[in-house]
Amino acid sequence: MPDVRELVKKGKTLLVEGNFEDALAYFEQALLLSQNDPDIWNQKGAALRSLGRYDEALECFNKSLEIDPADKYSS
Repeated sequence: MPDVRELVKKGKTLLVEGNFEDALAYFEQALLLSQNDPDIWNQKGAALRSLGRYDEALECFNKSLEIDPADKYSS
């Protein structure tokens, strides 16, 4: 069974390549192994947003913020 880091790495690569459905599948597999990782929830949200599934994407982004309310990207 692949580890979470491998799944996320593959998902991110697929996301960049524009293969959103497959990226989403990798992020969902990663979440089965690590449900409290805000980065994975963000990545899943990005994939869903790219697929036009905005309501589901928003749920993922909110879940990420619920887990880690700090904005790690702020300066």
